[in-house]
Amino acid sequence: MSQFGKDKDDNVITLEEVLENDSKGIEEIVDTKLKIKKMYNKIKEILKDREKMIIELRFGLKGGKPKTQKEIAKMLGISRSYVSRIETKAIQKLAEEFKE
Repeated sequence: MSQFGKDKDDNVITLEEVLENDSKGIEEIVDTKLKIKKMYNKIKEILKDREKMIIELRFGLKGGKPKTQKEIAKMLGISRSYVSRIETKAIQKLAEEFKE
Protein backbone atom coordinates (compact mmCIF):
# COMPACT_ATOMS: atom_id res chain seq x y z
CA MET A 1 0.00 0.00 0.00
CA SER A 2 1.60 3.25 -1.20
CA GLN A 3 0.71 6.30 0.85
CA PHE A 4 -0.27 9.11 -1.49
CA GLY A 5 -1.38 11.81 0.91
CA LYS A 6 -4.06 12.70 3.43
CA ASP A 7 -7.60 13.95 3.03
CA LYS A 8 -9.16 16.93 4.84
CA ASP A 9 -9.92 14.72 7.87
CA ASP A 10 -6.25 13.64 8.08
CA ASN A 11 -7.02 10.11 6.83
CA VAL A 12 -4.32 8.42 4.78
CA ILE A 13 -5.03 8.21 1.04
CA THR A 14 -3.34 5.40 -0.87
CA LEU A 15 -2.32 5.44 -4.51
CA GLU A 16 -4.57 2.44 -5.08
CA GLU A 17 -7.58 4.42 -3.80
CA VAL A 18 -6.78 7.33 -6.10
CA LEU A 19 -6.40 5.06 -9.14
CA GLU A 20 -9.56 3.16 -8.25
CA ASN A 21 -11.53 6.41 -7.96
CA ASP A 22 -10.10 7.66 -11.27
CA SER A 23 -11.07 4.48 -13.10
CA LYS A 24 -14.62 4.71 -11.76
CA GLY A 25 -14.70 8.33 -12.86
CA ILE A 26 -13.51 7.41 -16.33
CA GLU A 27 -16.12 4.64 -16.64
CA GLU A 28 -18.83 7.09 -15.60
CA ILE A 29 -17.57 9.72 -18.06
CA VAL A 30 -17.53 7.23 -20.94
CA ASP A 31 -20.99 5.94 -19.98
CA THR A 32 -22.36 9.48 -19.84
CA LYS A 33 -20.83 10.36 -23.22
CA LEU A 34 -22.34 7.24 -24.80
CA LYS A 35 -25.75 8.11 -23.38
CA ILE A 36 -25.47 11.68 -24.69
CA LYS A 37 -24.52 10.41 -28.16
CA LYS A 38 -27.46 8.01 -28.10
CA MET A 39 -29.77 10.88 -27.08
CA TYR A 40 -28.56 13.07 -29.97
CA ASN A 41 -29.09 10.20 -32.40
CA LYS A 42 -32.61 9.59 -31.11
CA ILE A 43 -33.40 13.31 -31.38
CA LYS A 44 -32.37 13.21 -35.05
CA GLU A 45 -34.18 9.93 -35.76
CA ILE A 46 -37.57 10.29 -34.12
CA LEU A 47 -38.41 13.95 -33.64
CA LYS A 48 -40.11 16.08 -36.24
CA ASP A 49 -38.22 19.22 -37.31
CA ARG A 50 -40.18 21.59 -35.06
CA GLU A 51 -39.88 19.26 -32.05
CA LYS A 52 -36.15 18.91 -32.67
CA MET A 53 -35.70 22.68 -32.96
CA ILE A 54 -37.62 23.35 -29.74
CA ILE A 55 -35.66 20.72 -27.77
CA GLU A 56 -32.36 22.08 -29.12
CA LEU A 57 -33.28 25.66 -28.25
CA ARG A 58 -34.86 24.81 -24.91
CA PHE A 59 -31.84 22.89 -23.61
CA GLY A 60 -29.05 24.71 -25.49
CA LEU A 61 -28.01 21.57 -27.36
CA LYS A 62 -26.33 23.37 -30.25
CA GLY A 63 -23.91 25.14 -27.93
CA GLY A 64 -26.20 28.09 -27.27
CA LYS A 65 -27.69 29.25 -24.02
CA PRO A 66 -30.90 27.39 -23.08
CA LYS A 67 -33.96 29.47 -23.94
CA THR A 68 -37.25 29.82 -22.11
CA GLN A 69 -40.51 28.67 -23.65
CA LYS A 70 -41.49 32.33 -23.92
CA GLU A 71 -38.32 33.18 -25.88
CA ILE A 72 -38.86 30.25 -28.24
CA ALA A 73 -42.52 31.18 -28.74
CA LYS A 74 -41.52 34.70 -29.71
CA MET A 75 -38.86 33.41 -32.13
CA LEU A 76 -41.30 31.02 -33.82
CA GLY A 77 -44.36 33.27 -33.69
CA ILE A 78 -46.42 30.78 -31.70
CA SER A 79 -47.85 30.77 -28.17
CA ARG A 80 -45.81 29.74 -25.13
CA SER A 81 -48.36 27.06 -24.31
CA TYR A 82 -47.96 25.59 -27.80
CA VAL A 83 -44.18 25.46 -27.27
CA SER A 84 -44.85 23.69 -23.97
CA ARG A 85 -47.09 21.10 -25.65
CA ILE A 86 -44.53 20.43 -28.39
CA GLU A 87 -41.74 20.15 -25.83
CA THR A 88 -43.74 17.75 -23.67
CA LYS A 89 -44.63 15.57 -26.66
CA ALA A 90 -40.99 15.47 -27.82
CA ILE A 91 -39.74 14.53 -24.36
CA GLN A 92 -42.36 11.78 -24.12
CA LYS A 93 -41.23 10.37 -27.49
CA LEU A 94 -37.63 10.32 -26.32
CA ALA A 95 -38.55 8.76 -22.98
CA GLU A 96 -40.44 5.97 -24.78
CA GLU A 97 -37.39 5.26 -26.93
CA PHE A 98 -35.19 4.88 -23.86
CA LYS A 99 -37.64 2.56 -22.10
CA GLU A 100 -37.21 0.00 -24.86
